[in-house]
Amino acid sequence: MEAILGIIISAILSENFILVKFYGICPFMGVSKKIDTAMGMGMAVTFVMALASAACYAINLLLVMLGLEYMQTVAFILVIASIVQVVEMFLKKSVPALYKALGVFLPLITTNCAVLGVVLVNVQEGYNFLLSVINGAAGGLGFTVAIVLFASIRERVNKADCPECFKGFPIALISAGLLALAFMGFSGLSIF
Repeated sequence: MEAILGIIISAILSENFILVKFYGICPFMGVSKKIDTAMGMGMAVTFVMALASAACYAINLLLVMLGLEYMQTVAFILVIASIVQVVEMFLKKSVPALYKALGVFLPLITTNCAVLGVVLVNVQEGYNFLLSVINGAAGGLGFTVAIVLFASIRERVNKADCPECFKGFPIALISAGLLALAFMGFSGLSIF
């Protein structure tokens, strides 16, 4: 139980894929203009990360049995791409407004470094099936926390009075840097 709690807190706060490891910056910057779309993207990434962790655990077992460990990255990307296609079709059919709001960033989950990163961390740490899925889900929740916090900051900053040269993307980068700095404060947090 202690290991599970440690993985969850670590993945959300002290080892956050976006703000500490800097994986998945493209959707973080692109979809974080509104809280609604940020929450939708966060939930989609969380679902994909958890499912990819489960599927890639099984694929990794097969690759190890066949002596094809060197094919892990290629196999993992193919699995992630398949899962993203299923999520994309589901959102297009069930939640068309969110599908349109996410736009090009939804298919980009396939190449999101955070999704591949969580799967590779699971393999490197030697996590079993349960810990892999928990790490994937918690990593996705960390992604969601980061993108929703950033979206709320961006909404406030866009209404604030700031110099013309900082409006738009420059102030967003400064805000992201300050948010990452705040999350680096969790690096000393330890459950064990």
